[in-house]
Amino acid sequence: MRIVYLHQYFRTPAMSGGTRSYEFARRLVDRGHEVHVVTSDIEASGTRGDGWRTTVEAGATVHWAAVPYRGSMSYRDRIRAFFRFAQMAAVRAAGLDQDVVVATSTPLTIAIPAIYSARRRRVPMVLEIRDVWPEVPIALGALRSPLSRYAARRLESFAYRNARRVIALSPGMADSIRRRFPAVPVKVVPNGCDRSLFADADDAGAELRATTPWLGDRPLFLYAGTLGYVNQVDYLVRVAAVARELRPDLRFAVIGDGPEAASVRALAADLGVLDRNFIMLDPMPKSEVAAYFGASTVAGSTVRDEPALHANSANKVFDTWAAGRPVAVNHEGWIADTIRESGAGLVLSATDHARAARMLIEFVDDPVRVTAARQAARAVAETRFDRDLLFRRFEQVLLDAVSVGRPPSASPPHTAVVGATDR
Repeated sequence: MRIVYLHQYFRTPAMSGGTRSYEFARRLVDRGHEVHVVTSDIEASGTRGDGWRTTVEAGATVHWAAVPYRGSMSYRDRIRAFFRFAQMAAVRAAGLDQDVVVATSTPLTIAIPAIYSARRRRVPMVLEIRDVWPEVPIALGALRSPLSRYAARRLESFAYRNARRVIALSPGMADSIRRRFPAVPVKVVPNGCDRSLFADADDAGAELRATTPWLGDRPLFLYAGTLGYVNQVDYLVRVAAVARELRPDLRFAVIGDGPEAASVRALAADLGVLDRNFIMLDPMPKSEVAAYFGASTVAGSTVRDEPALHANSANKVFDTWAAGRPVAVNHEGWIADTIRESGAGLVLSATDHARAARMLIEFVDDPVRVTAARQAARAVAETRFDRDLLFRRFEQVLLDAVSVGRPPSASPPHTAVVGATDR
């Protein structure tokens, strides 16, 4: 197939951030498909006069639009960036040969260039949903006015009505879509574990511990991800403040950046834990952060105590399992259910920081429990969330979208021999 893959925040392993689209794009190339990724260049440097630059990443041609974006931008500037990218991406995508166009949110405005390209080229569109939008921003108060909520729901309806297939990243997201749009075919393809990327995590972690004075042989809780309003990383600061009194050598490391970074740092300073048992590090490429996962005793994912967020499918959870480490979360939902069912981590109290600290200390102080959780994490990564297994499900959705509506005698979409490399 000739695939146009739209993702406004496409990242490679040499960059910080989630690499789901990169991992699927390179596997599509390995399977003989032709892949063009249309994304944004958030640094907006080295572009051509028309605002674009092009690279080849693992065999996929990547088109980078000069659309700066930072988490610290105002809400209005972020909306402008979304629509600026949608405008540029629509023209670029429609100019590419394609059998199917895939759009992955957020933001949901990604559906605009995808639908434009699909209609112009008369091909199907597959929509991938990473957050249930606009349910989440409405629940968080980001969309307050009746007009903004109406516009958001109209865009959502427009996107689903034009999608041949929808991919949801969690069962909860899929249930929400099916409840409100029962005619839309939805398939769950969660985030996955890139086990090859974390294959040397143990050795890299041991080396990191040997060369990092603040860590040494102390137990480590790791958070590697965005510091945004949704993530509520201040929760970890408060847990660390309690833990400092109960288990002073337990280290908390936060790797990342975002609009809440300054407030998290300020709170950590106010509570007396910054650069003591709470360490903040700048974002780093995923290939480098693997060592911190390997050094961790447990790694975590936090979100605000809001039911709409319980369906999340955070990359950091699956990176933790890929490294063979237990994961700790502070919310309910399908991830919490998976942890309890498999034993691959622990579910902390969402609102009681003292209790959460005690739960965490009891866990790291029990070597038998930690070892069992590591074994469970590796099993979950291998048998349920291995990226190769999930990719086959993802690829099949694309194949199904292209085949629907084609007469039995019609020629197949342009492709090399699909199945030549079964990764």
